Amino acid sequence: MKLNQRTDFGDKVIHWYHQHGRKSLPWQQNKSLYTTWLSEVMLQQTQVTTVIPYFLRFTEKFPTLEDLANAQQDEVLQLWTGLGYYARARNLHKAAQLAVEQYGEFPQQFEQVLALPGIGRSTAGAILSLTLKQPYAILDGNVKRVLCRYFAIQSWSGEKKTQDQLWQLSEQVSPAEGIEYFNQAMMDLGSGICTRSKPKCESCPLQTNCQAYQLAITDKIPVPRPKKDKPVKTTFMYILQQGNQVLLAKRPPTGIWGGLYTLPESERLLSDQEIEQLFSLQIEGQTADNTFRHTFTHFHLDITPVKVAVKSKAAKIAEKDEVWFTLQAPAEFGMSAPTQKLLKQLY
Repeated sequence: MKLNQRTDFGDKVIHWYHQHGRKSLPWQQNKSLYTTWLSEVMLQQTQVTTVIPYFLRFTEKFPTLEDLANAQQDEVLQLWTGLGYYARARNLHKAAQLAVEQYGEFPQQFEQVLALPGIGRSTAGAILSLTLKQPYAILDGNVKRVLCRYFAIQSWSGEKKTQDQLWQLSEQVSPAEGIEYFNQAMMDLGSGICTRSKPKCESCPLQTNCQAYQLAITDKIPVPRPKKDKPVKTTFMYILQQGNQVLLAKRPPTGIWGGLYTLPESERLLSDQEIEQLFSLQIEGQTADNTFRHTFTHFHLDITPVKVAVKSKAAKIAEKDEVWFTLQAPAEFGMSAPTQKLLKQLY
């Protein structure tokens, strides 16, 4: 759908942006397709304050698209450690390689951007509109919240019918003229004014015609995701320690913690003999510690750490994806959050 040159909705939002919008974020300085893309991916399901130090470290290490494309995946994941949703980092690395290989630069056409791994319709629109002023609407979580309240959408935004409706509304209110200001303003409004709880309606430029405000139902919109109990899975994590060294294993490239290093795991408690055979070492014994819960988007994982005192180990590790990590040494690879947590307890 082609955007209108100007809209009344857009005029109000853009006017608000010039007075109150954010203009000093790191990725808004010396803007490029690469840095805008990087920030948009990092900001998915992550707050701005959390992203800023990661963005700065990332762009210092990989200042250009080519630098990222030429990096090792372990380097990328190491810089991403703690930011979560690691598929974003793997897709980012793969997309950089594809962009350099196919175009020699970050592409400037919507369909080309959309085809890159990890980039959806809204992210593609954000990259091209914020950087090149191309007229594309966006629909991230913040924009959804603003539109749901303004138009009093009383169905969950995750449903396809509602999603399609919100895309139509986003395109209807988005102006082609000043789209770079409008899209940034909509994200700023959603994150700072039209917040999930206690929205600051008195400061909103859209208050006059906001249907949720007029109906006094801003606390009921957006409609939350239907509640569904998350399944619970269990695992045992083995802290195989000799002196100040602990054995870590690299996860498969896809799936949970894909490409990250973690403590070795088992679905059940292994015997001393099984541990010795499995890891080619001799142990003095094992002690199970208190179970703790790590929560993912779709399930809970109950983790029982098992401390294993290693008496002697093989001179060389047969598996190339295993490493004896020295505690408190700088890591050259990414680690899962529970692994980091457990290793810190050993310091």
